[in-house]
Parts: sequence; C-alpha cells; structure tokens
Amino acid sequence: MTALDAPAVPGGAAAMSPRVPRGRGGLVAAAVLVVLAAAPLFLAPFATTTLTRILVFALFAVSLDLLVGVTGLPSLGHAAYFGAGAYAAGWVSINVTAAAPVPLLVGAAVGAVAAALTGWITVRTGGVFFLMLTLAIGEMVQQVANTWEGVTGGANGLTGVPSVRVAGAPLANPGFLYWYVLAVFVIGFVLVWLVARSPFGAALRGIRDNEPRMRAVGYPTALYKYGVFVVAGGVAGLAGSLLVAQQRLVTPADLGFLTASFALLAVIIGGAGSLWGACIGAALVILVRDALGPSLDGHGTLVLGAVFVLVVYLLPRGAAGLQLWRRRGSS
Repeated sequence: MTALDAPAVPGGAAAMSPRVPRGRGGLVAAAVLVVLAAAPLFLAPFATTTLTRILVFALFAVSLDLLVGVTGLPSLGHAAYFGAGAYAAGWVSINVTAAAPVPLLVGAAVGAVAAALTGWITVRTGGVFFLMLTLAIGEMVQQVANTWEGVTGGANGLTGVPSVRVAGAPLANPGFLYWYVLAVFVIGFVLVWLVARSPFGAALRGIRDNEPRMRAVGYPTALYKYGVFVVAGGVAGLAGSLLVAQQRLVTPADLGFLTASFALLAVIIGGAGSLWGACIGAALVILVRDALGPSLDGHGTLVLGAVFVLVVYLLPRGAAGLQLWRRRGSS
C-alpha cells in the first residue's frame, strides 16, 4: 500500500487538524500583519532591528514546531539546518550574488538537503533516542563549521557578507530590510501552516498521537516523518538565509546547541503545536536574550529558565493554551 492509497486517518482530518480561529481570527491576523508592516514607520532603528531578529527566529521556531508540536519529534539539532542555510546564503552572497531571491533559495535548498541526508536514519528512532541523535548531528555540524575554515571562516565565522539586493538596490536601511524579512516570514509561515492544515499534516498528528495504530491501518509512518523532517529543514534553512541577511555574518554558534535549545524553549513557551504560539515564544526569547539581556548583567538566560519553569507549571499548553481568541463556552 502506498502513501496515496493509505486509508483516512482515524477520526478524520478535521479531528486532528489544529484548531484555528474562524472569521474574527482572520481579521485579527490581518490587523497584526498591518501593525507589523507599519512598525518601522514608528520605531527607532534599534527597535526595528530587534523586531527583524524576532521575525527571523520566529520562522525558525515555526519550522521546529512542525516537528515538535505537529509530529511529536522533539529535536535538539534543528539549528544545524538553520545554520547550514545561513552559511550557504552567506557564501553565495559573497562569491556569486547577493541579489534576492538567490540567497533565499540556496539557503532553503541546503537546509532541505542537509535534513534529507541526516533524516533518513534519524526518523527511524523515537523518544530519547531521536532527541540524542539530533543533538549529536547538531554537534557534528557545528564541528564542521569550526574546522572548515576555507568555506565557513572557522571559529571567526563567515564575515563580510554584503547586503541583500532587491531590484539592484542594497537593503542597507533597517526599515527596508525589515520589510524584506517580513515578506519572507509571511511566505514561510503560510507554507508551514498549509502543511499543518493539509491531509499530510493530519496524518502527522495521527503519528504523534498513536504511531503504532497509524502503521496498523497502513500508513508508512517513517516516510511521513522523513518528509516532514525535510520540509522543516528547508524552512529552517530559509530562516537561516534571513539571519545572514540581517546580521551579515554567520558563526558556528548559530548552528550550535544553544541556538537549538532556545528554539525548543520558544516552542514550549508558546505551546507546542500552535504556530502562532511559537512566534510568541520566539519574541519572548529574543526580547529577553537580546534586548533585556545586557541590562540584566548577562543573566538573560536565567530569566528565560525561570519563565520556562513558570510556563511548565502554570501553562502546560504554553501561551497558546490561553486561547484568548476563542469565545467562552465554544467547543
């Protein structure tokens, strides 16, 4: 039996598809998008740059949530594909062209290929074994970035990346760069949302909830997990290409354990399985780490740890568990 011939997911696609706001939710999403688009008109350059970093990290967290929340595959090595996409986009910008969308496409392709090369074995494990295997892959990729000086710049990182160019003009202005990142973020978010809402996404939720049952009714679960692993790697690579466009350098730390753990923390704080929740978690992580961290004498990670403990105890479903958009009494 092939994946196309597989029977419907038990309970139907609607039973396992993520709950999303209807009617009013679309208006809220449009209003949020309008506010985000207008933000550079009212914010100082530093605040605009911080918001740009939030969008980059939010897209990275959304790609991880496709694994963690939708499929039930907690990964500690997802930053490997994020960093691989960043390095690839940076190298292409330096040696070939910085004209969009070339670095974007290269970053996404490299992230997907890296995930395809490592995912075939990884997805055949589960639980703690999957977690540790992804961690090992992330550490190996970081070691490659540290030692392959001719391509990655070694421990010093890949520097001298030129500004991304749109229609021949470099996006050196923080506001113009922000709008560029926002446009790509929206495209990436919609792509992940469509995957999560599709019959393929419904099958992934079935695998998350009861993989033995899904296998019993004929689903090739390893193939489904491999497919979503590659898609998530591609979106992470896309986010990595935005990272290098924003900070114009890439270092081995960008694909290391700390970056991966921050992304997983953002997903948990926001609520695993909720794409917009992952964005909220990413915003909190970047604000505490980058904006408030210097004023906290470098104790930003300590604050994030305290927030994580509070969320685990008070909001087991994360920020998305508040479900502020849903009317009381609705099912």
